[in-house]
Amino acid sequence: MSYAGDLIHPVILCGGSGTRLWPASRESFPKQFIPLAEPGRSSFQATAARLSDPATFARPAVITANDARFLVAEQLTQGGVEADILLEPCRRDSAPAVAVATLHAAARDPQALVLILPADHAIGDAAAFGEAARAARAGARAGHIMTLGIAPTSPSTAYGYIQPGSPLPGAAGATGARAVARFLEKPDAARAAGLIAEGALWNGGYFLFRADVMLDELEAHAPAVLDAARAALAGAVRDLDFVRLGAEAFGQAPQISIDYAVMERTERAGVLPVGFPWSDIGTWGALWDIAARDGDGNALRGRVALQGTRNSLVHSTGEILTTVVGLDDVVVVTTDDAVLVASREAAGEVKGLVEGLRRRGEPEADAHRLMYRPWGSYQRIDIGARFQVKRITVKPGGRLSLQKHHHRAEHWIVVRGTAEVTIDGVVRLVHENEAAYLPIGCVHRLVNPGKIPLELIEVQVGSYTGEDDIIRIEDVYGRGGG
Repeated sequence: MSYAGDLIHPVILCGGSGTRLWPASRESFPKQFIPLAEPGRSSFQATAARLSDPATFARPAVITANDARFLVAEQLTQGGVEADILLEPCRRDSAPAVAVATLHAAARDPQALVLILPADHAIGDAAAFGEAARAARAGARAGHIMTLGIAPTSPSTAYGYIQPGSPLPGAAGATGARAVARFLEKPDAARAAGLIAEGALWNGGYFLFRADVMLDELEAHAPAVLDAARAALAGAVRDLDFVRLGAEAFGQAPQISIDYAVMERTERAGVLPVGFPWSDIGTWGALWDIAARDGDGNALRGRVALQGTRNSLVHSTGEILTTVVGLDDVVVVTTDDAVLVASREAAGEVKGLVEGLRRRGEPEADAHRLMYRPWGSYQRIDIGARFQVKRITVKPGGRLSLQKHHHRAEHWIVVRGTAEVTIDGVVRLVHENEAAYLPIGCVHRLVNPGKIPLELIEVQVGSYTGEDDIIRIEDVYGRGGG
C-alpha cells in the first residue's frame, strides 16, 4: 500500500514535431500520436498506459501545444485515461514546461514527487518501468533529482550520456543509484564507445524529484524560466477541459532545455541505472532497430511487397501498395502525398530534407492531406485552380462551427449517416445519397446528430479555397474566427 505522499505525479511532455520521421510524422500530426512501435496504439497512448497503476501514480498531467489539444484529449479517451491537459501558447523547449509542471504539482503538495517523461519513447517492459520509478522514489524523497540512466546497447551518437559518480546517499532500495558525475553531449562514435567502456549510461530524459527541490534549483540556475512559468500559471484560464497558460508571460520564458537549465548545473542530480528495452524512436533507423523483422531482416508495415531486399524498413500507410526490389539497408516510407527513400545509415538526415522543403514552400513539409479536428477529420481528394474536393468525417455528436466563406460555395453530398445542415437559419436533415448546396456568403453549420460517423463529400468552387477563408461566428470548441 502507498500513501498519498508516496504517489508519483507524472507529467508527459507532448510537444515536438518529430521531423526525422517524415513523411509519417509532420507538424499537423507528430510522431507521438502515430502507431509506429506497435500497431493500433501511439507512443503517447503507450506512455499514458504505463502510468495506470493507482498505487504508484497519481492523475497524470500532459503539457502540449494548443493545436494538439483535441488530439491529446481524444487519444486519452481512447485509452481510458483521465489527465490534466496544460496548453503551451508557443514552444519554449523543456525547461519552461518542467517549471510549469512542477508549480502545478506543488500547488497541491509542495513536496509532491514529480516524474517528467517524454511522450514519444518506446519501452519494451512496462512493469520494469514501474519498478524503476518506484525504486528511484527513495532518492527523490531524499532530495535528489533522479534520472533514469538507460543501459546502452550500442555506441550510439544519437543520445546524450550520463557518467555515474559515487554511491548516492539516502537512496535505499534503489540498487546501483549514483550521484551524477556529469552529463555529456552527443559524442562521436569513438567517444561513445569509450564512454560505454567507462560505464556511462544513456540520458533518456526521465526526471523524478520533489517539487520543492526542483523549484529551488530553478530559482538558483534559471530564475527567468521560473518567473515566466509562475506568471503563465497565474494568467492561465480554463477552456473546456484544458488549462491555457498565459500567452504573453509564457512567451517571455527563455527557450532552453531542462538539461541545460538545471541538470548540467545542479549538484543534486542522481542516476538510477535501468535495463528495460528503450528507444526514443528518433529516426526510421531507430524504428527498424526495435521492430519485428522477417527472415531477411525486413521490418514491414502496411501494403508492401519485397523481392531480393534485406535489412530494410518498408512502411506504407493507407491503400498505397509499396514495392521494393533488389535493395538492402534502405528505408522506404509512403503516404498518400509523399514518398521517402533513404539508406538506413542516412535516415537521420531527414530533418534537413524537411527544412529544405519548408524553404521551398512545399505544403507536404508540415501538413498531411488527412487533417484531424475536434469534430472529426477531413482529407483532401483533389484540388485545382477554382475547386477543391474533400472527404469529411464527423463523429457522432460532432458539430462544426457556425461559419461563412467570402470566396467559395460548397456542395455537401452525404454518403453515410445523416447530416443536420443549417443554412441561413434554416435547419434540415440530409440523408445518404442526398445533397445540400451552400452559396457564397451563407451562414452555415454541419452537425452529426446520429449514432454512427457521418461521411460526406464536399466540393468547393470559387476563386479561393484556402482554410483561412473560414469566418467562425460560433464554435463549441473555442476556436477563433479565421
